[in-house]
Amino acid sequence: MPTVIRRFWSVIDLVLVALMGAMIAIVFANVVLRYGFSSGIRQSVELARLAFVWIALVGAAVTLRRDEHLALTEFSETYFPRAVPLLRRVCWGIVILTMVMFFIGAWHQMMANWSNISSLTGLPSALFYLAGVISAVLMGGIAMMRLIDPTPFAKAEGHGE
Repeated sequence: MPTVIRRFWSVIDLVLVALMGAMIAIVFANVVLRYGFSSGIRQSVELARLAFVWIALVGAAVTLRRDEHLALTEFSETYFPRAVPLLRRVCWGIVILTMVMFFIGAWHQMMANWSNISSLTGLPSALFYLAGVISAVLMGGIAMMRLIDPTPFAKAEGHGE
């Protein structure tokens, strides 16, 4: 099972790299066309924004999994070292609650916007909210695993060291 999970996250990394490359290429091409040829790719702004939303939200899940997010632990580890395991579990519980709320909100927005089709790209605006749904599921799953075993499993795989 760990091999399947590792491959799953490797695919997500590749998708994020592809999205970033596509976003850079689209924006660069649009800048060259606008300033060099007085034309442009009309869809580029919306596609770059969609890619950015996916990169930010799914990238947040990747960062959480690798335990590379911003954490302020100096105070608790210095003054309450015995309470740190309990505090970590409380934090993961709060993350789960937050991801449930995020999932519900993103799900409602996604379902409400499937019929809202962009005139530029022909894509439903629900794709923006689908990134939130997927990100909430990924981060909620990570938080549940960490609630059960607070040892970051990314460190066990050699990431985030």
